[in-house]
Amino acid sequence: MTEPSFAPKSDFLRILTERGYVHQGSDLAGIDQAALEGRLTAYVGYDCTAASLHIGHLLSIMMLHWLQKTGGKPIALMGGGTTRVGDPSGRDETRKILTLDQIEENKAGIQKTFARFLDFGAGGATMVDNAEWLTKLNYIEMLRDIGRHFSVNRMMSMDSVRLRLERDQELSFLEFNYMILQSYDYVELNRRYGCILQMGGSDQWGNIVNGIDLGRRMGTPQLYGLTCPLLTTASGAKMGKTAAGAVWLDAGMLSPYDYWQFWRNTEDADVERFLKLFTLLPLPEIAEIAGRGGAAINEAKKVLATEATALMHGREAAEAAAETAHKTFVAGTLAADLPSVTVPRSLLAEGLGVLTAFGPDYAKLVPSTSEARRQIKGGGLRVNDVAVADEKAVLGEGDLTGDGVIKLSFGRKRHVLLRPE
Repeated sequence: MTEPSFAPKSDFLRILTERGYVHQGSDLAGIDQAALEGRLTAYVGYDCTAASLHIGHLLSIMMLHWLQKTGGKPIALMGGGTTRVGDPSGRDETRKILTLDQIEENKAGIQKTFARFLDFGAGGATMVDNAEWLTKLNYIEMLRDIGRHFSVNRMMSMDSVRLRLERDQELSFLEFNYMILQSYDYVELNRRYGCILQMGGSDQWGNIVNGIDLGRRMGTPQLYGLTCPLLTTASGAKMGKTAAGAVWLDAGMLSPYDYWQFWRNTEDADVERFLKLFTLLPLPEIAEIAGRGGAAINEAKKVLATEATALMHGREAAEAAAETAHKTFVAGTLAADLPSVTVPRSLLAEGLGVLTAFGPDYAKLVPSTSEARRQIKGGGLRVNDVAVADEKAVLGEGDLTGDGVIKLSFGRKRHVLLRPE
């Protein structure tokens, strides 16, 4: 567990503590000493369940970044093997079983993210796929050599299992084995790369502790665990979710402009905390920016949005997003580089329903037609800056502006241009 009075001596653990990344640690003094001695190799695992990671993964990615910045060796572990099983942690139902091709496609999309945060040059960070060893395990040998170290009684008490069973929700035997495979990942990474620290979100604490225990039973050197908090906003909402769904890190799934807008919409009470966690700005500068108070908090939010977007998508994309926002909200002009989607001109000639236009098939401003209906009732959706009053309304060529587009808006800060082709 965490040690509130512990004062880290290593740059790695000091930075993580000061910036708010540390939630739980199995032995902070041991981790600190390993970092001081320059022998800290750590990993975080990422299952390939979607074509992109989302901002819920950013904390652990940033932990790997700071590890490398302070002289440690980070390992980004792709879960090409464990994705075939599915992590039951925090789930009320079994994950959808993906095909091998889908897993490989998702893995390729996820891998692109890490180039922004880690240096994979000679002697730098390592990226590896646990399919390399998990797919080669013989079942009988796995039961004898690995499975014998696990107590079913203890496995039943883990939150990922216990909570599902308490709610009378089915837990498949496949999922029940997930914690064994993740634990074995840790042992294998220690043997191959000298990895002695596993990091992750606080929901992974049980899996991490199992890995440490399995390592002890299988004769590895001392292993450690460190988790970051699962963030909620100051109002208690789970961070990273919007009405349109997850906040993806891949620019192909969420534009840099929309990513910038997500951070710009941060609640006032969260600005300083998020500047520490999601930017590289020095702490004194963060304190100065966040301490201005009053109306200046909006300028602090813009700094947060630009710095977080620059880290993820590059400085040029971040500044372009900031400029687009300025043109749209301050100058009152229709910025040409607002996110846009194309629609067949023939569809506009026939009439495109507003529910469809705002939904996942086109603008993706809302995740479903039912959500679009709900937002219309609350006056949250607008076409060319006019509130939509009728859910049966259709968009046609007569709705095209002088710029030849139709502007769809969700609230005051999220916009998409429909462009006919």
